[in-house]
Amino acid sequence: MNKKNENLMIFSWVVAFAATLGSLYFSEIRLYEPCKLCWVQRIFMYPIAIILLIGVILKDSKAFVYSTVFAGIGFLVSTYHYGLQKLPFLQESSPSCGRVSCTAGYIDWAGFITIPFLAMTAFLIILIISIAGWKHSKEV
Repeated sequence: MNKKNENLMIFSWVVAFAATLGSLYFSEIRLYEPCKLCWVQRIFMYPIAIILLIGVILKDSKAFVYSTVFAGIGFLVSTYHYGLQKLPFLQESSPSCGRVSCTAGYIDWAGFITIPFLAMTAFLIILIISIAGWKHSKEV
């Protein structure tokens, strides 16, 4: 793996690791109970941090392929979850999410930044970097 891809992978790992720590901070320190969609987002974010760390250690560009898939699916889930929180027509038709409603927002910074928004942003950053790294590794 060349230096550019290594740096891209390290940056992606930092984003995934920060998102993982952030989700643990909200649930374990702030004691916000995650809804079902938050759990699904965690299912896709946590492995990205592990996959990219292994990719960095082994200097394996194939980690970009796996992180692209996980980040793409996670991005779609978090986008839908954010829509449930912010779009009234989705709230009306949203199914019950369990003990904690998926439409409830523990945080609402600046009127639009919620936990699903933070996850969506992290997934998008990882997705863009992973696609760029994957494309660049094919060219080399």
